[in-house]
Amino acid sequence: MPKRKRGNTLEKWEVALIKAMLNRHAYSDQEILAYFTRPGRSINHARIHEIRTEKEYKSLKPASEKDLNDFLAKWSFVERETGLDPREDELLVKAREAMIAAVYVFNSAGLIFRTEIFIVMSMISWTYLFHAWFRREEIDYRYKEKDGSPRKTKEGADRYWSLSDCLKHEKCPISKGAVNNLKFILGLRHEIEHRSTNRIDDAVSAKLQACCLNFNDAIQDLFDPRYGIEQKLPIALQFVTFSSDQRAVLRKSSNLPQNIEAFIDTFEHNLSEKEYADQAYRYRVAFVPITSNRVSNADVAINFVSADSAEGRAINQVFLKEVDKKRYTATKIWNMMQSEGYPKFNKHAHTKLWKDLDAKNPKHGFGRAGDYDGHWVWYDKWIERVRAHCQKNRDRYR
Repeated sequence: MPKRKRGNTLEKWEVALIKAMLNRHAYSDQEILAYFTRPGRSINHARIHEIRTEKEYKSLKPASEKDLNDFLAKWSFVERETGLDPREDELLVKAREAMIAAVYVFNSAGLIFRTEIFIVMSMISWTYLFHAWFRREEIDYRYKEKDGSPRKTKEGADRYWSLSDCLKHEKCPISKGAVNNLKFILGLRHEIEHRSTNRIDDAVSAKLQACCLNFNDAIQDLFDPRYGIEQKLPIALQFVTFSSDQRAVLRKSSNLPQNIEAFIDTFEHNLSEKEYADQAYRYRVAFVPITSNRVSNADVAINFVSADSAEGRAINQVFLKEVDKKRYTATKIWNMMQSEGYPKFNKHAHTKLWKDLDAKNPKHGFGRAGDYDGHWVWYDKWIERVRAHCQKNRDRYR
C-alpha cells in the first residue's frame, strides 16, 4: 500500500479562511468542512467546532474578504477525481500536468523536435515530483551556502535542488532502473542542448516510454493511486505499417548525430546486463500482427504477453536480434580468434585485414565509430567475416 499522504491537519491559512466563513454566518460547520476535505484528506468535523468556539486558534485573525472570495472562486479547480488542490498540492499538480503535456506533445502530428520537447518537459515533471516528496518527508531540498543558510537567487528566492541532485540523495525513493533512465535522459538533454539534431525519436523511444511509466508508478506509489495519469492519456496508435525494405531505408536515412551516438554507447557501456535489460531503464514492446480463432479475441488490437512465457521469449528473441547489436573492440576480436585455435592472428593481422577489406566503410555494416570514447567497435557480422578469413588461412595463423 502507498504511504498515506500527510496533511490531515489544518494549515494556519486554512484556519484563517474558516474564521472568515464563520463570520459570514452563511455556512454550517458541515458545509465549511466540505471545502477542506477531499479524497486522501480527512479533517475531523470537531476541528470546525473548536475554531467556532475559539477553543483553538483564538489569536489567529480571520482572512480578508478578498482572500475568502479568491479561495471560493478557486475551489472549483480542485480536481474531483484526485482531490488535488492547485494551492496546497501545487507541486504535484505541476508534476502531473508537465508529464501530460510532454506526452501530448510527443504524440502530436507534424512536430519535428518532439523528442527534445518531451525531454525538457518530463525533466521538469520529475523535478516537481521529487520536490513534492521531499517536502512531504520534511527533507530540506534547498541549496545551502557554506554557513548553512539557504542559497538565494538574484531576486531573493530560495534555490531548490535540480533533478540531478534529487537523484543523488541517499533516500531517493525510486528504483535503480528508474534512476538510470533519468540519468540517461539528463545526459541526452546535455548533448542536445543548444545544438541542432536530426530526428532521434526511434533511437531513444524505449527510454522515453520507460520514463512515462516510471513517473506514473512513482506518483501512485509515493502519493496516491488516484494520481495516476493513465486515464488522461490515450494509447498512441501507429497508422502506418512498414515492409522490411521500407524499414531498411528508414534506418539508413536516420543516422544519429555522432555526439548523440557516442553518448548512448558510452552510457550503456557502463551498465550491467541486468541494468540494461531493466524495463524501468528502457521499456519496449513488440507489436505482432495476429489472427484469432476465438470470437472474443478476434477484435483485440493489442495482446499483452508475459515476457517469461514461451511466446514472450520467442518474441523477445526476434525483437532483440533486430534492435540490439552486440559490439566488440578489436582486442576482443583477435583474442576470440586466438582462443578458437588461430594464435598467430594478432593485432597486426586484424588491422591489415580490415584495411584490405575497407571494413570501416559504413556501407558494409561491419561496425561504427563513436562508441567508448570515440573508439571503433565491431558487430557480429565482422566477427563472422574474420572467422571465415581465419578458417580459409588456417595454416598461416596456426
